[in-house]
Amino acid sequence: MSGHSKWATTKHKKAVVDAKRSKLFAKLIKTIEVSARTGGGDPAGNPTLFDAIQKAKRSSVPNDNIDRAVKRGSGAEAGGADWQTIMYEGYGPGGVAFLVECLTDNRNRAAMEVRTAFTRSGGSLADPGSVAYMFHRKGVVLVPREQEQGEVDEDDVLLAVLEAGAEEVNDLGESYEVVSESNDLLTIRSAVQEAGWDYESAESSFVPSVTVEIDAAVAGKVFQLIDALEDSDDVQNVFSNFEVSDEVLAQVG
Repeated sequence: MSGHSKWATTKHKKAVVDAKRSKLFAKLIKTIEVSARTGGGDPAGNPTLFDAIQKAKRSSVPNDNIDRAVKRGSGAEAGGADWQTIMYEGYGPGGVAFLVECLTDNRNRAAMEVRTAFTRSGGSLADPGSVAYMFHRKGVVLVPREQEQGEVDEDDVLLAVLEAGAEEVNDLGESYEVVSESNDLLTIRSAVQEAGWDYESAESSFVPSVTVEIDAAVAGKVFQLIDALEDSDDVQNVFSNFEVSDEVLAQVG
């Protein structure tokens, strides 16, 4: 399990949710627009767009915003930006490896903001390829533990997704993380739906093959770096290879 997945389940405290909501909305809208541009504006025939819309709806993005993003991306409405996907690699405190996925219409701005976040946190950008080899693109489906029909057991999830190509199921507390090869993502999602369960998200992610265990002192700095990166409008996703225990999370608060 990647450290970022663990961090994502613990960081959303009430004090910061409202402040970050507008940034989250903007990032989800960009994902919808790009998905519609690359695969068409019909969610029924574009699974990536379907999942992007579902994720936006679960985050309470207004339907009008979603519809306009689909239209801009598909060309049915003017105003779509020329979004470019750029991947930056770097090292943070404690030698933690980072992949930073940006979706931007200004490469220079994105590079400056990512570099600044690393520098201020005691990290540094790395040459292309020097970090990426430690990560593999995987399909990741998050299944909430609590479903309408009651609490779902980890063994039940494993049984439902094993034949669909799941490599592992990780208990994240409030949800289960189902990891598979990237091209098995849709099959896993379908297996979850056929089992009668809702899913929180289904998307390609970068999962580390080599992890670094960090203590409380390093964890605090790593989390600050993640916050600084995600505070950039150009940064869509942050992937890292740290491992952190529940005890350390409790110390960091």
